[in-house]
Amino acid sequence: MPPKPPLPPLPPVPPLPPLPPDSAWERIAACLAPLAAERVARRAAAGRVLAEPLAATLDVPAGDVSAMDGYAVAGEIAPGERRPVAATVAAGDPPGLALPPGQAARIMTGAPLPLGADRVVPVESARLLAGGADGAPPVVELLAAAAAGDHVRRRGEVQRAGAPLLAAGTLLTPGALAVLATHGYAEVAVHRAPAVAVLTTGDEVVPPEQQPGPGQLRDSHTDFLLAAGASLGLRFTALGIAPDRRDELAARIAAGLAAGDVLLICGGVSMGEFDLVEGVLERLGCRRHLDAVAIQPGKPLVFATHPGGLVFGLPGNPASVMVDFWLFVRPALAMLAGRDDAWWRPSVPATLAAPLPGAPPARDRFLPAVVAWSAAPDGGPLVQPLPPKGSHDLAAYAGGTALVRVRAGAPPAAAGARCEILPLPPPL
Repeated sequence: MPPKPPLPPLPPVPPLPPLPPDSAWERIAACLAPLAAERVARRAAAGRVLAEPLAATLDVPAGDVSAMDGYAVAGEIAPGERRPVAATVAAGDPPGLALPPGQAARIMTGAPLPLGADRVVPVESARLLAGGADGAPPVVELLAAAAAGDHVRRRGEVQRAGAPLLAAGTLLTPGALAVLATHGYAEVAVHRAPAVAVLTTGDEVVPPEQQPGPGQLRDSHTDFLLAAGASLGLRFTALGIAPDRRDELAARIAAGLAAGDVLLICGGVSMGEFDLVEGVLERLGCRRHLDAVAIQPGKPLVFATHPGGLVFGLPGNPASVMVDFWLFVRPALAMLAGRDDAWWRPSVPATLAAPLPGAPPARDRFLPAVVAWSAAPDGGPLVQPLPPKGSHDLAAYAGGTALVRVRAGAPPAAAGARCEILPLPPPL
């Protein structure tokens, strides 16, 4: 490939000072708000966030029911007392059976409590005796006492019709969907999931299916981002590879800005002559909020906004793409989807299984690590750092199941010391 001719000069884009990661996140978070609501079927709402509060539609339980298989009785019981069994009540039977005084009713879990009964003796605490030869009903011997209310679920003790059920902002977990099903909600209003587009840049980058020529390399960014999005329950759209030519790059970025809520651009955000992304974004009317974060790897991170959404300009090195995505892009997507999140909030304390390098004075360092859960002496996670050869070391970062943080200026740490990790992928 012949050398590129010099580019005609453009007005320079003045660099912004690197921000500590907490400050960088504050600038990003200030531009985030949950996306508009849409109505979806209940079974399609897993992992989404409610956009409006919901009320209970019925009493739960709908009436007084038995909490056990056993015998429904009324009044005090003396151990060893025997009572005739007047009837059997199964779950699903209509309520209203009246229990004759001094008798018992065999009852199943979830069955309506007979009128007049005030307690249930579990079947394990009773012995059923045969009825008399003259056709008399069977008799139950009650082997243990039971207090009034024992093993009875009272009407509405879980929820009352009209009472608050799920608040706006609730994450719809499998349990929350079970609650919605109980109350008959066929569809719900949830915050729309963000639409994300991915554009890789660089004349040196070729598709993974193509044999790289001299000086070229295959695109790994797109596959990582598509898979990372899928792991969070999101579908990203791949826009291909844009060349380092200003007009064509501008056309591809303009199409990406129109493609969804978030555009992820990989490469072209450093300080070289052919790092054109920031200038193109400015020409297209985007507003930069940051273009460097004091971390290693991942320092040249651009975050910009435009009337249609957000732009993240990720660095060109694969480790930097991974780190910036997990630390900043992921929580931003979570907040757009209605979640309350932050860049380092899902982190957990852990114990080092091997020494951990220190960090430079002005930058937090994030290293890949493998985590063995519950393997530390205290029963917590045990962390094996994977020291990379640099921000180009895709293999090291791809092999990690967590990022371990070394705070700016921290000295090396010995095996057995405490550390902080972000499990990968963190939840959305």
